Amino acid sequence: MPVLINLLLIRLHETLALLTSQLRPDANHKEDMVFLKDVFSEKSLGYLMKIHERLRLYECQCPAPVLHSASSLVEDVAEELQGKSMSSNEKELLRLLMSPHFKAVLFAHDTVAQKNFDPVLPPLPDDLEDELEEATVKIVRLVKNKEPLGATIRRDETTGAVVVARIMRGGAADRSGLVHVGDELREVNGICIAHKRPDEISHLLSQSQGSITLKIIPAVKEEDRLKESKVYMKALFDYNPSEDKATPCQEAGLPFKRGDILQVVSHDDPTWWQAKRVGDSNLRAGLIPSKKDSDCEGYVNGHYIAGLRRSFRLSRKGRQDTPEETPPESEFLTYEEVTRYQQRPGERPRLVVMIGSLGARINELKQRVIAENPHRYGVAVPHTTRPKKTHEKDGVEYHFVSKQAFDADAQNNKFIEYGEYKENLYGTSLEAIRSVQAKNKLCIADVQPEALKTLRTAEFKPYVIFVKPRIPESQPRHTSGTSPAGDLEEMRQSGAQMDQQYGHWVDRVLVKEDMASACAELRGILERLEREPSWVPVSWLRT
Repeated sequence: MPVLINLLLIRLHETLALLTSQLRPDANHKEDMVFLKDVFSEKSLGYLMKIHERLRLYECQCPAPVLHSASSLVEDVAEELQGKSMSSNEKELLRLLMSPHFKAVLFAHDTVAQKNFDPVLPPLPDDLEDELEEATVKIVRLVKNKEPLGATIRRDETTGAVVVARIMRGGAADRSGLVHVGDELREVNGICIAHKRPDEISHLLSQSQGSITLKIIPAVKEEDRLKESKVYMKALFDYNPSEDKATPCQEAGLPFKRGDILQVVSHDDPTWWQAKRVGDSNLRAGLIPSKKDSDCEGYVNGHYIAGLRRSFRLSRKGRQDTPEETPPESEFLTYEEVTRYQQRPGERPRLVVMIGSLGARINELKQRVIAENPHRYGVAVPHTTRPKKTHEKDGVEYHFVSKQAFDADAQNNKFIEYGEYKENLYGTSLEAIRSVQAKNKLCIADVQPEALKTLRTAEFKPYVIFVKPRIPESQPRHTSGTSPAGDLEEMRQSGAQMDQQYGHWVDRVLVKEDMASACAELRGILERLEREPSWVPVSWLRT
């Protein structure tokens, strides 16, 4: 609807011109017709419509100011011109630059460019209570413009006073610099809150629109505004603050999904951190459960448990886990500290690991991409105990070894994974990966997801791609036998189970439509991996 309205408005002056030409005097409404014709024919109205059209077109181009202080530049130019003898053209330029209308346009430009158009606050009320000495009371008026205040409160257990518990980075309170942790809150918009519950006060704060006036007693020692930390965490679970009764303020909570990168801007509170989602345009921080879940408590199903563990239970709600498949609370994953990593010249390429659910056919996908560019990509040659065929070469199709040698390597943990097929042993060794990387090739390995526990090391820095076929939603989900619909349901369950158990290690999900498009997407992923930085665990880069 907004797009349609914009299109109509853009051509409004043309519509008015057409309407004017269609107006004809009518015996019964002659005066009205003449009036409308005069209005629609007014040049000023036509100019306004044209200005509106130009502004709409300009807005669609997402303009950005070249300068934030054009007025200062014009003053410098004028000063430079006045300091010497001027030609007629220079005098004309100076006259234009110094004209009041041109200065007004530049002032308007700078105001918009600097976004310096907050409303002017009205004067403070004169009828302030004299219950406290003037030196101990601070009146703060903030502009919050349909956004949260950016502060949480608590009641002091000793004094019963309502105090500021935390200031959210980037919020209205933080931007003002006038409210600090520990400040005692006495009034909100002239309403005494001494005998109100914290939830009633929070509701009062959230309902206030535009400006909000606070009467506070500053903390004995105001804390300096802390610098934002540069700690980044990869979320390993889903979190929705609206479903978490343990959070001190649901409005201030930050929802996130597993795999999101979070910048933790404050971890002063051991229970609730302040964080932002990387790539989010919202500059305000939100509350997330800290990693120290033992301090974060709340009620679930009548039991008093850790709030973060409760969040994990919520994130798993609806999953078809059996009691045996559900890990104990202590094994729930929280966050993994990460940092940006870019391969440096001369450094060994990262290992690319592909895992796939049932029906993904990742070996064929891998082989096709490698065959297209064998000088750039390579595959680890596996070991086997089966006899070599006449057309095969040792070290090309397989490394052919004896069973004794294979068993010895397995005992020494030299294999990523290995198994038996038709009474022959097969396995992929760590050394086979290193030999591909030594040739400065990107090694692509497809393994069972259990092997990720071995491969996720600083040496290999694996980039994990999860490949799964696209399953049509229109197919019935519950069928039996070996029908196509039954196969699709089995593939769907395979993908869901793999995502649940190993999804926190995945860097990229590739949904396979067909082999050609999957190859094209995989090539794009590999190319971006080599030229663009990506997030890796901090532990991989520590010496």
